[in-house]
Amino acid sequence: MIAGKIGASAVPSSQPSFRLGDERLIKLTSSAGDKVKSLLTRQGRPSGVLRVAVVGGGCSGLQYKMDLQDQAQNRDILVESAGVRVVVDPKSALYVTGSELDYVDALTEGGFKVKNPNAATSCSCGESFSA
Repeated sequence: MIAGKIGASAVPSSQPSFRLGDERLIKLTSSAGDKVKSLLTRQGRPSGVLRVAVVGGGCSGLQYKMDLQDQAQNRDILVESAGVRVVVDPKSALYVTGSELDYVDALTEGGFKVKNPNAATSCSCGESFSA
């Protein structure tokens, strides 16, 4: 199961309604997990989430956007991987399903890298892709 529905109650609540997913949607390597955990801790939100989204732009038409947030939002899909809670909106899930997020600690060409099996092409810098 990539995503299953979290039970919604008939009573409105301030808690967001999101779905639980698994690592078939997106998976973090241990290196990426460690880096995200340290960034969340440094920002003072150790129980926060990493949001991964796909937006228009970049040399190939689509690019990844990552952000640290306090919690999942309505309609998000929540995945736990490498000790990190990752959230993906339903539209972005179409593009990132099966992806792996890695972190490379290097002076040149370091940073977060996405290995996406859905990318038909990607630019030479690896920052954008087309599907």
